[in-house]
Amino acid sequence: MRYLSPVDAAFLRMESPRTPMHVGGLMTFRLPPDAPPDFLRQLFARLRAQMPSTEPFNLRLARTPWSALAPAWEPAPDIDIDYHVRHSALPYPGGERELGVLVSRLHSHPLDLRRPPWEITLIEGLENDRFAFFLKVHHSALDGMGALKLVRRWLSADALQRDMPALWALPAQPREARDAPHGHAVEQGVEALRTQLRASGELLSTLRRMARRRDNPEGGILSALSTPRTLLNVPITPQRRLATQLFELSRIKAVSAATQSTVNDVALALIAGAVRRYLLELDALPHEPLVASVPVGLPRADGKPGNAVAGFVVPLETQADDPLDCLHVVRAVTQRTKDQLRGMSPEALAQFTMLGLSPLILGQMARVLSHLPPIFNFVVSNVVASKELLYLEGAELEAMYPISVLFDGYALNVTLVGYHDRLSLGFTGCRDALPSLQRLAVYSAEALEELERAAGLVPHAAGAAEHAPARRTRRRGAH
Repeated sequence: MRYLSPVDAAFLRMESPRTPMHVGGLMTFRLPPDAPPDFLRQLFARLRAQMPSTEPFNLRLARTPWSALAPAWEPAPDIDIDYHVRHSALPYPGGERELGVLVSRLHSHPLDLRRPPWEITLIEGLENDRFAFFLKVHHSALDGMGALKLVRRWLSADALQRDMPALWALPAQPREARDAPHGHAVEQGVEALRTQLRASGELLSTLRRMARRRDNPEGGILSALSTPRTLLNVPITPQRRLATQLFELSRIKAVSAATQSTVNDVALALIAGAVRRYLLELDALPHEPLVASVPVGLPRADGKPGNAVAGFVVPLETQADDPLDCLHVVRAVTQRTKDQLRGMSPEALAQFTMLGLSPLILGQMARVLSHLPPIFNFVVSNVVASKELLYLEGAELEAMYPISVLFDGYALNVTLVGYHDRLSLGFTGCRDALPSLQRLAVYSAEALEELERAAGLVPHAAGAAEHAPARRTRRRGAH
């Protein structure tokens, strides 16, 4: 058995009927030019013939008397591959709307935690000779960075490669050699305690620096104490909506260069602009700046699947009309906070993460989280999939759209994935709290155009998507 880390166990304990803690990923592909009519039937048959052998797909939660206190993974016997690997088709015309409706429905259903906590669905019938895969896996088993690492191992940069293994049956990788612990168990325990005490000292020192107004004039961690309550911070229901948007990465980079900001800063500013427009339209924009929670992925020390993440909060200056005001604050806060976190040990970062998650964990377990003052308004995550084109049996991966978890009282989550020359946005929202979620996807494109104008750049006439028809389809979509 392998025990879950504190962060992994936290996502397991936050599972509830209204807040299923699984993450998802939608991957759209273009059929190879020479694909036979039964290409997808053959692909599905090859995939379902392969039994899971890769973590976490071959693991289930151990069933022991102490599982509630110390959950652990164990090898899963007799995996029912037909339960986990599924095949579906879209109704005509197979556009972005139909795809979004299906994926929203698939993502709304909780995983069966008596089984290995994952499902994958092959979706055919997508217009313009395309198909898709939708993967969902429990957050206690895999985070966004871990999922993308597995996808990169699954797909190939070679368009001619064939007979590729399934995502859940990848060849084993040699693990890095690690020094075995030496000494008596008591000595190891004492040393572990010393390590955690040193980490606590690091954490306190960092928190003091983050809390000093003179060192953090734009807010930073102090913003969590004055987060306004909005219609994004309401009790949520189990059903989800999905909205997507696709940008040319060159446009984001142009704004980044013109404003001396990072690509992540620009992406966060354009999302802030989209949410500002959304709330203004509903006459619900607060006078105080909205606050985003920004997770930062970290490498796991043991190299195994699971969660390795730290995070911080960023004020978004949504009360200001000039989008550059927001971008300048985002740039200052993110750069300063990353500098403050960069010098911390892995143990101190783990304590920092648990400190940030504690209000969410305790509030959600006690079923009072939506009644507590919010410590942020929504989450924005950003990960990089690949800088080169990827293929599955010659089918080009067109785009990847992430779908994340929602906490009670936090009805919106935004995740970005950088892939090749594109940046895709996945908006996950509570279906009842945010019935017009697709507007955020449209407004994000308009927010980028506003940033381009403010930065002195000539905006693209066609908008954010690769081609105008796809963007118009997303405007109509009610995912």
